[in-house]
Amino acid sequence: MASETEKLPRILIVAGSDSSGGAGVQADLKTVTALGGYGMTAITAITAQDTTGVHDVWPVPVPAVLAQAQACLNDIGADLIKTGMLGSRVLIEALAELLAERALDVRRIVDPVMVATSGARLIDESAVDTLRALLITDAALVTPNAPEAEILTGKAVETIDGQRRAAEALLELGAKAALVKGGHIDGHILTDVLQTEYSEHFIEAPRIDTVSTHGTGCTLASAIATRLGHGDDMETAVRAARDWLTEAIKAAPGFGAGAGPLHHGWQISRVLD
Repeated sequence: MASETEKLPRILIVAGSDSSGGAGVQADLKTVTALGGYGMTAITAITAQDTTGVHDVWPVPVPAVLAQAQACLNDIGADLIKTGMLGSRVLIEALAELLAERALDVRRIVDPVMVATSGARLIDESAVDTLRALLITDAALVTPNAPEAEILTGKAVETIDGQRRAAEALLELGAKAALVKGGHIDGHILTDVLQTEYSEHFIEAPRIDTVSTHGTGCTLASAIATRLGHGDDMETAVRAARDWLTEAIKAAPGFGAGAGPLHHGWQISRVLD
């Protein structure tokens, strides 16, 4: 019989750090742990940020990012790799080369982090083409919001039809599946469009009236990765992750003066209550 640790899906997170704990690797690790996975990190940047914005960014040297990822892959290994803030063309090129050499068969969940909730730009213009060519190709899933999908595909994403066209374009770029999120699109019902090589799904939920949206993209992508690691198929993983995220938003503690963080430990709180 397998031990409890052997049942833990191993999720390697390649992303930036958020000093406020609401997004980035902090949100990723909280999410993976809450959903029964084992999280590891290769930190790509250190940021000074809070709920009001990103105040400064210090990129981690590319060799240091690669060394972190390689150490995790060589020793513990990974069942899935989730990428977030990558920042530069040079890092994306180096990471793609490392993954091709050391993790070719490990599924990648690519959250193409480009703009923070506060509006701060988190990726160089020159890096977009590289991200499109090297990481989206063969990704198990790409999870852009509407503005990110527009940048990646050149398609207007202002309606559900726009989400569908963008998702189709991402599959044409080589992704196995695309989840084009609808949080930036007006309407009382929030609709995410999931397309795979074989099917299309519309995942709907009432829009929650809240400012506690810091780190929702990071959280959702890591939740999906963890559910996939537990053996869910893509649609099931996305729906389960969306439901879990909804509860984390509803339970948000209301911290900060801007876009507040979620409550990633909402399940623990309910048990303690």
